[in-house]
Amino acid sequence: MSKLKISAQEMVAQARARIEEIETKDLIARLGDPDLVVVDIRDVRERQRSGFIPGSVHAPRGMIEFWVDPDSPYHKEVFADPSKTYVFHCASGWRSALTVATLQDMGFDAAHLKEGFSTWEAQGGPVERPDTKKG
Repeated sequence: MSKLKISAQEMVAQARARIEEIETKDLIARLGDPDLVVVDIRDVRERQRSGFIPGSVHAPRGMIEFWVDPDSPYHKEVFADPSKTYVFHCASGWRSALTVATLQDMGFDAAHLKEGFSTWEAQGGPVERPDTKKG
């Protein structure tokens, strides 16, 4: 295989240099703000395994550009309010950095959780766990 033009690590660094990054403690402090939408782009299995931020919207990484685009047949209304503050997160902040950079290129204003969900609970962030009991 030939060498890539840019590594994934370089892409993340370039994205982080041009997007807004939110510290975990700052997002925890904003929870409950009706103008805040926390968007979890992790795989559904990650959410099931480690839990999720209460009230967060789950938007799989592979669909996010289509869900935010009002002209897409896959558009979701949760992304239609320009007065809201959207903060995206993944597990460690890499996927969400790339996601937010792409969304900014599209004209969608958003930020991302710098460290992702990886330090959320350790820093005092509330976690909701899916009900794994079967009826």
